[in-house]
Amino acid sequence: MDRASELVPLRYVAIGGRGPEDVVADARGRVLTGVEDGRILRIDGLAEPATPRVEVLAETGGRPLGLELLPDDALLVCDAELGLLRVDLDEGVVRILADSVAGERLSFCSNVVALSDGSVCFTVSSRRYPLNQWIGDLVEHTGTGRLLRLAPGSEQPEVLLEGLQFANGLAPSADESFLVVAETGACRLTRYWLTGAKAGRSEPFAENLPGMPDNLWRAPDGPIWVSLAGPRVPPLDLLHRAAPAVRGAAARIAVRALFRPTGTVGALAFDDQGAIVHHLARRRSGYRMVTSVCEAAGHLVLGSLWERGVAVCERPVPK
Repeated sequence: MDRASELVPLRYVAIGGRGPEDVVADARGRVLTGVEDGRILRIDGLAEPATPRVEVLAETGGRPLGLELLPDDALLVCDAELGLLRVDLDEGVVRILADSVAGERLSFCSNVVALSDGSVCFTVSSRRYPLNQWIGDLVEHTGTGRLLRLAPGSEQPEVLLEGLQFANGLAPSADESFLVVAETGACRLTRYWLTGAKAGRSEPFAENLPGMPDNLWRAPDGPIWVSLAGPRVPPLDLLHRAAPAVRGAAARIAVRALFRPTGTVGALAFDDQGAIVHHLARRRSGYRMVTSVCEAAGHLVLGSLWERGVAVCERPVPK
């Protein structure tokens, strides 16, 4: 891993809600996000000196996490409580696309992408722990994360890949020949082939990351951005090699303990060959637990499961 450049914050923008877990940008440089109380928000004017404008577009009634903008002014939403949703941004109408798979209720849906063939791929972080106990899955190392696909016109998702360590962010390659999946609990990115001789198979895309990867976002004509929610924790890496009973006992303690994120945050950007294009980091950051990053209005915008707003940072110069 190359030496990191400084992640330079320019300002913090309060948005009137906690936990903008995922941030995505539209073609006009506006940023969309979902917050803890179920609202979908759109933030305009992040590059202007005046206070940005925050607009409520919809309310899911659950807990929105990963988002994906569609060309027809709609939004796909992974809701940790309700499943995979579609939101009409003009009317604010919310429709459930899928809430179960093979008779099992969908819970803890995490991140989603729409492909050009009309299919929708999305992740489930854990089949054992809900969102409010996410740390339990990271500690127990359950390997119950999944990658799913909803075919056009279907109401029943299919399982593409399972056994993932806290499946999280998701992004396609430029030609849509493969998907990149973040495995937060393993500090790695995994490639799942959609087409070609390796279709249906998975392999490492980037391993031994310097932190825990969360949401992914593909910049238009650019790299795949990877948010790093926190640094690697050596005792946790050691615990993952312990017996299942030991990990389970540690997880029961972890979900009852008070959690406070560290001040170390970062972001990586990769090309489709798995090479690092940018490596940004900041220690003792006032904006903590960065769970998403996107490019908007000439800047990088950070989202967080923990904070009550987004952070606007300098965008690095392309290499």
